[in-house]
Amino acid sequence: MISSKGHLNPGAPGVRLDRFAPPAGTEDVVRHLWCARWSLPDGVVQRQRVLSYPASNAIIGPAGAVLSGLGTAVSTQELHGESWVLGLLLRPAATRLFSEEPPSALVGRVLPLPGAPVGEVHGAMDDDGGLPDALRAALAGWLEPFVDRVDERMRLCNEVCRLAEEDQGILRVDELARTAGLPLRSLDRLVKEHVGVTPKWLIDCRRLQEAATVLYAEAEASLPDLAYRLGFSDQAHFTRSYSKVIGETPAQTRQAGELARAAGNVPPRLR
Repeated sequence: MISSKGHLNPGAPGVRLDRFAPPAGTEDVVRHLWCARWSLPDGVVQRQRVLSYPASNAIIGPAGAVLSGLGTAVSTQELHGESWVLGLLLRPAATRLFSEEPPSALVGRVLPLPGAPVGEVHGAMDDDGGLPDALRAALAGWLEPFVDRVDERMRLCNEVCRLAEEDQGILRVDELARTAGLPLRSLDRLVKEHVGVTPKWLIDCRRLQEAATVLYAEAEASLPDLAYRLGFSDQAHFTRSYSKVIGETPAQTRQAGELARAAGNVPPRLR
């Protein structure tokens, strides 16, 4: 299993979320696989809140397969009854491989994804454990043509996105350009062409994902200290940016985490 920072209210009762490494040989296209299963009583709705990585997802469910473009604000999925979905979190530059439309046109949109191995995935969902080898093989076979189309410019873009996500010392676009060894204009063109957002959003996404995770997990987290550590000019700037993207105030996120802990619904990684 591997972890994820995009899921903002983990541990909801009746919902199981597992994450797995991608099939061997597909790492240039897929970052990780995720599988959500839920079984909820009649009339109960669980709202799952996600701040997407700066990347798209290929999502396969009982009704078929879709390509979900990256989002620049929190999205909410309402779960009810009993069902499942299997998702493939794509590498940032891989969106171009799955649609003829430019990545910028896919931001916040969901499109049909023909050709995905829906039948094989559907059959594997009867297994309550990991991903069967036969399903991994089916996914690898489906992804092979996409893997063959990955070029060096796409790999460079993926590396830029990795730096923006993992290097917490990068707080400004000029610092990202310098670390990546690219002129500012070249960086801007590369990211917009392959991901559909600005380099600034790569940095902001990381900062706000971290802020949401900390506030949900740590009731005692200091807002001024968190704002300073994440590179915001002051607490007011942090609160405005957070509320605009996350859709609630930092205090509301903290309260949601406290309620989840009181109910015993927070997974061990956040306790």
